[in-house]
Amino acid sequence: MADRYSSLPVNSLFFLVFSSFVLSVSADGSLGRGFGEHIDWKKYPEGLKEAQSSHKPIMLVIHKTWCGACKALKPKFAESKGIEELSKNFVMINVEDDEEPQDTKFQIDGSYIPRIYILDSAGRVQEDIYNKNGNPSYKYYYGNERGIVSSMKEALEKMIDGVRIGDEL
Repeated sequence: MADRYSSLPVNSLFFLVFSSFVLSVSADGSLGRGFGEHIDWKKYPEGLKEAQSSHKPIMLVIHKTWCGACKALKPKFAESKGIEELSKNFVMINVEDDEEPQDTKFQIDGSYIPRIYILDSAGRVQEDIYNKNGNPSYKYYYGNERGIVSSMKEALEKMIDGVRIGDEL
């Protein structure tokens, strides 16, 4: 078996080892994807179900593996103690690439990336909770922790049991 790999160029051997590592990381169910392994991330369908049963609002992060802005946001998100603490009050959903829900409600002002939406526990996008200090043409784009924390706090102020105050039955 050693002879099989000894004839590979160093670049090919590195690629083989690196690919195996990446596949093993993905296969272990890790959903942080650079946005913070210490956050309790859910897949989209499971997250919707959990929000309904737990009565927590949802934070939905939509990103792509190839996106430079997404890559720049990841460490800011992951290192934020404010986001980490507030995330305990949300069902955190992290979707990338083909996992992005194809519902037009997630393209309110375009399909740019990354986009972060706050949803109520029934899965309704809270269109008025967005990056107030960001570009008004790209309301759901966040480039830093401060805007994300602000929107998370706003959501918690406007919702009780994951439902918009005034919308409860």
